[in-house]
Amino acid sequence: MRITVETTVAAPIAEVWRAYVNPEDIKAWNAASDDWHTTTASVDLREGGAFSSRMEAKDGSQGFDFAGTYTRIVPEERIEYAFGDRTAEVLFHERPEGVHVSVSFDPETTFPEEYQRAGWQAILDNFKRHVEGRTA
Repeated sequence: MRITVETTVAAPIAEVWRAYVNPEDIKAWNAASDDWHTTTASVDLREGGAFSSRMEAKDGSQGFDFAGTYTRIVPEERIEYAFGDRTAEVLFHERPEGVHVSVSFDPETTFPEEYQRAGWQAILDNFKRHVEGRTA
C-alpha cells in the first residue's frame, strides 16, 4: 500500500516546479520539523539522473542521506524516482486556486505508516510555506 500526502500551493506552476527541483530551494524547505534541516542537496533532473540530500538534526545528534534515481520526468507535471527498493511519484496539477502537489511513496517497514505520513506531510507543508512566502 502506498502513502499519499498532498497540498495546494498558491503560486504559478513554473515557480512551484522550480522550487521543488532546485537544490538551494530544497535546502530551505526539506525538513519535517524546526529542529532538523537539509545541509546539502544535489539534483540531476533527467531520467536516470541522481538526486541526494543530507538531513540532519540541528543539534548534530543524528542525520541521514536521502538519495535515489529519477525514473520519469515530465516537466511541470510529474517526477518519479526510485530510492533503495522503494519508489515515489510527485504529481503537479494546475487548478484555479493554485498547483495541487501530491506525493505518493512506498512506505518502509521500520516506522509505522502514520509516522511516515506525518513526516512527509510536514515536509510538503514546509514546501508550500516556502513557495508561497517567496511569491507573496
